[in-house]
Amino acid sequence: MSFLLPEAGLLFWMLLSFGIVFFVLYKYGFPIITSMIDARKKFIDVALTNAKEANKRLKGIEEEGKMILENANNEQIRIIREAVKAKEDIISEAKKIAGDEAARMLEEARESIRNEKEEALRELRGQVAELSIAIAEKVLREKMSDGVAGKEYINKLFDEALSVKENKQ
Repeated sequence: MSFLLPEAGLLFWMLLSFGIVFFVLYKYGFPIITSMIDARKKFIDVALTNAKEANKRLKGIEEEGKMILENANNEQIRIIREAVKAKEDIISEAKKIAGDEAARMLEEARESIRNEKEEALRELRGQVAELSIAIAEKVLREKMSDGVAGKEYINKLFDEALSVKENKQ
C-alpha cells in the first residue's frame, strides 16, 4: 500500500460519500445559500442605490445652501447699500435744513440790524431836528430883536417859501 495511491474500494466509498454529500447539498444547501446570496445582493444593490440617491440629495442640498448663502450675501449688500443711501439722504436733508435755518437766521439778523439802524437814524434825525429848531429859534430871536431887520427877514423867508412851493407844483 502506498500513501500516494488509494485503493479502489477506498476510492469508491469516498466517491459515493462525496456524491451523497454533494446531492444533499445540491438539493437542500445550495438553494438556501444561493437565495441568501441573492437576498444579500439585492440588499447591497438597494443600499448602493440609496447611497447614490443620498449623495445626489446631499449635492443638491449643498448647491441649495450655496445659493441661499449667495442670496443672503446679495441681500445683505443690498440692505447695506440702502442704509448708506438713507444715511446720505438724511445727512443731505439735515444739511439742507441747517442751511435753510442758517439763511433764515441770517436774514432775521440782517432785518434786525436794518430795523435798529433805521431806529437809530430816526432818533438821530429827531435829535438833529430838535437841535436845528433850537438853533433856528435862537437865530430868529436874535434877528427879530431888531424890528426893521426882523420884518425884512420874515418877508424874505415868506418869499422863499412861496417860491419853493411854486417850484414843487
